[in-house]
Amino acid sequence: MSVRRLAPPEMQPKDFSFSKDNLAWAKKEITKYPEGRQQSAIIPLLWRAQEQHGGWLPEAAIRHVSDFLGMAHIRALEVATFYTMFNLWPVGKFQVQLCGTTPCRLRGADDLEKVCRKRIGDQGEVTKDGKFSWVEVECLGACVNAPMAQINYDYYEDLTSESFGKILDNLAAGKKVKPGPQIDRQLSAPVGGATTLKEKA
Repeated sequence: MSVRRLAPPEMQPKDFSFSKDNLAWAKKEITKYPEGRQQSAIIPLLWRAQEQHGGWLPEAAIRHVSDFLGMAHIRALEVATFYTMFNLWPVGKFQVQLCGTTPCRLRGADDLEKVCRKRIGDQGEVTKDGKFSWVEVECLGACVNAPMAQINYDYYEDLTSESFGKILDNLAAGKKVKPGPQIDRQLSAPVGGATTLKEKA
């Protein structure tokens, strides 16, 4: 895994604090952990901070969470830089995570990458309108439906360059898009329907 660094100082906000609702949520969240073990809530609290800050985690948010949990800043920074679920640089409104692992590559992820580079730019760049950014990630766990991408919290599977481009078009236009398989397939069932256990008992 490559070294993950924080965004440069000129991109960092001066401060961060949880909103009233998120502060109430965080106080409740830490009660799930045994007394003296509240620092174990670091991942969900960093995740909530990232959500509050528009999809990326600035240094001020990492410091705020570490102070909230009473832990050294470096410990929170170690967590934030280790887990790739934390975006350390600004991202678009729609953050595309493109699977680049072997099953997706074998079934057309190269074509999807070309769409990303043409429509969005290089990895980590945010489009001028602030709507899109993308990054290649390791296996997202939907290999049978390769190639696939995760956009924000939704999976889009069985993609082609055409269907992927249409999804990006619709998101850009504010239209609703259907997550899941983009072909006639039920979840991860075989293409064309069931091939076994078809006889009635």
